Amino acid sequence: MEIKVESHHGSLHTNEEKLPLLKGVAMPNEDEQNLIQKAISQTFKSTAHLANLLPTGTILAFQLLLPIFSNQGNCDSVSGSMTAGLVALCGLSCFLSSFTDSFRDKNRNVCYGFATFRGLWVIDGSATIPPEVAANYRLQFIDFMHALMSILVFAAIALFDQNVVDCFYPSPSTKAEEVLTALPVGIGVFTSMLFLVFPTRRHGIGFPLSAN
Repeated sequence: MEIKVESHHGSLHTNEEKLPLLKGVAMPNEDEQNLIQKAISQTFKSTAHLANLLPTGTILAFQLLLPIFSNQGNCDSVSGSMTAGLVALCGLSCFLSSFTDSFRDKNRNVCYGFATFRGLWVIDGSATIPPEVAANYRLQFIDFMHALMSILVFAAIALFDQNVVDCFYPSPSTKAEEVLTALPVGIGVFTSMLFLVFPTRRHGIGFPLSAN
């Protein structure tokens, strides 16, 4: 006659295997996960929409160099200065790009220049533009308005980036965190409305070209 003896150690081991690994840890329910996913998705959509209003090369360089300069948001005195310099240079690039425009020469080559109060100053000087045509490229008040809005848009994109926030505000207070969350959204909505009401007609450096 065989007698089966179940060891006490084996019983404990079996019971331990049945216990959940994250026992006692509050897991977010399905509704909370959906809200978080929607917020993250909306943030990426807002950033992508705002990036369309700025020079492509500037935004690409900013997103490429920022993780390196900021050390993934873990900034010391050196990386903090480098990150601040990168933000300043990219903001200046967005500002100056608002005063650039382009045209096609006789060979249908695209030439870029800076808009002035007299017309368009061609950067490389390889092509000339008739004075009566250059008058269409003169600086206007709307150009300065677009330049200011470009800086605001870039500031919103920078604040959307977690590396920038972690670098300059590693331990924000509750009120500061609320401001850092709401401010870029407000700037993005405000500037998007202004760009919609006052669209730019220039096709400068880093912006899409027109068919003509």
